[in-house]
Amino acid sequence: MSITQKGDELCFDENLFIVSKTDLKGRITYANDLFIEISGFKESELIGAAHNVLRHPDMPKAIFKLLWERVQAGKEVFAYVKNRTKNNQYYWVHAYITPIIDTNTNQLIGYHSVRRAPSQKGLDVIIPLYQKMLNAERQGGISASNTVLENTLSQLKVSYDAFILSYE
Repeated sequence: MSITQKGDELCFDENLFIVSKTDLKGRITYANDLFIEISGFKESELIGAAHNVLRHPDMPKAIFKLLWERVQAGKEVFAYVKNRTKNNQYYWVHAYITPIIDTNTNQLIGYHSVRRAPSQKGLDVIIPLYQKMLNAERQGGISASNTVLENTLSQLKVSYDAFILSYE
């Protein structure tokens, strides 16, 4: 089996990839077998559903704001994401999200995401950062959460991309 369970956490083999595609509104148009299996949803429940059906409450909204801003601007983005399954279990991913461009019209038509198992080194940094961002978000909204992220990056003297990619 490609998925293992530790309590409520699901883990998948580091050599496997979760793949999905969405339309411009974030509705799932494609889900590979691993995505279907780990999510706990049937393919028919995923296709057409908003990708945020997997959104875990431990994820700062500021991270999703950053992701959406990047991909809607036609840029790629990497992120650590904690997802919730249909059965309220969870799994972490290191996501790579890219825009899908129609080669005939050069128009943005959707998004493609490839997710792999995150490194423990990355999770050791990301989990406390996300908790700090969530605490700030509860007090001062997304902008407060974003300030925590910006301050962290500033203290480390790195860009968001360099930060995320340094914990592969």
